[in-house]
Amino acid sequence: MTETGATSHHALNDAPVEVSVDVIVFGGGIAGLWTLAVLQKAGYKAVLLESQALGAGQTRYAQGIIHGGTKYALTGKLTASSEAVADMPSRWRDCYEGNGEPDLSQAELLSDAHYLWSTTSLTSRISGFFASKVMRSRSTELDSKSLPAIFQHKDFKGQFYRLDEPVFNTMTVIRALAEPRKQTILMIDPQTLHHEGDKLKVSSSQGVDYRFHFKKIIFNAGEGNEELISRFKSEQPRMQRRPLKMVVMRGVQDDMIYAHCLGASVNPRITITSHRDAQGKVVWYMGGQLAEDGVNKTDIALVKAAKKELSELIPWLDLNGAEWGVLEINRAEIKKPGTTRPDTFSIEQHGDVITAWPTKLALAPVLADELVDMLQADNVEKSTDQALPEWAPPVYAELPWDEDPCWLPPSEVDV
Repeated sequence: MTETGATSHHALNDAPVEVSVDVIVFGGGIAGLWTLAVLQKAGYKAVLLESQALGAGQTRYAQGIIHGGTKYALTGKLTASSEAVADMPSRWRDCYEGNGEPDLSQAELLSDAHYLWSTTSLTSRISGFFASKVMRSRSTELDSKSLPAIFQHKDFKGQFYRLDEPVFNTMTVIRALAEPRKQTILMIDPQTLHHEGDKLKVSSSQGVDYRFHFKKIIFNAGEGNEELISRFKSEQPRMQRRPLKMVVMRGVQDDMIYAHCLGASVNPRITITSHRDAQGKVVWYMGGQLAEDGVNKTDIALVKAAKKELSELIPWLDLNGAEWGVLEINRAEIKKPGTTRPDTFSIEQHGDVITAWPTKLALAPVLADELVDMLQADNVEKSTDQALPEWAPPVYAELPWDEDPCWLPPSEVDV
């Protein structure tokens, strides 16, 4: 049946629509959609359920950098985190070029590379690090004529390296993954979710009741996994949140930059990516240590800290008249005793439910691969009948800087 024009009358008076599938994936971010694509490519009859809008969680707040490990090796040596993502830039690039699965050729590549720069006080440290054997194949030192335009200023002092780390517009990745599979994506009312053995009852956002018969369920909903685990009357696995407060700025700069500034700690001093808002204005999106420290600051204090950092690092940039905003984000991941954050993706299975967190955006492909391997190891049979009911198309989230609440009143910022 079709959902077009459906009303709550159906939900109240009619029997639920019966749907048989192999796998139900929860979570319409990049990790969930990538998993859906890989499952379907492997021949499984898989559907994805999303309760808000595609990309509405961590995905739309991601800076879109496909880390190749450099960020996690800034202490001068490779770590478990850096090695976990070493192959991801080439994997994502292959998909973007149409040579890998899933096809991301319809996504927007913001930059083919990410950059790292150092101030003069850290020149010797960065030179030694990038001259090391492990980094020579991953980075290229730039001469002054090859620098991004904003750094081709007479007052710039320091070094610049090009990192083999592409940067994507994350919401175009969402669309590239979702559009070819939109008939297998259902927007749901999460309050109607009810699990009963190998069946799952839920109402769509259009008010139509469904009863899904499934073999496996995959929670791949980021921060939403916690609520799902609770709704399925389970206590495992446990989830943790690591908050960030990111800064956005627009209105005074036309330069697009994608770069880390090397700091004194394992985290970059500041990480800047550039995006365009709905009016075409360039937005600088700032993370790194600035965002880590921002959790303990008021919004106004954080903006002041961002102004101070930019004034020290790019002193020729005129910040007069800039608009400023703050975005609060929770990084969600598995919680394990004795660890502050996982080095790689996490997967745990309890009965017929698998819970997964990618930990890093870049790891969505290998997380999806591992989930397929688990289904195959469990001998989950593949349905020959791939038919599904017709239902309303999915909806997409907006980028956060296109929403007014993130922007602070100029009268507060300029005090």
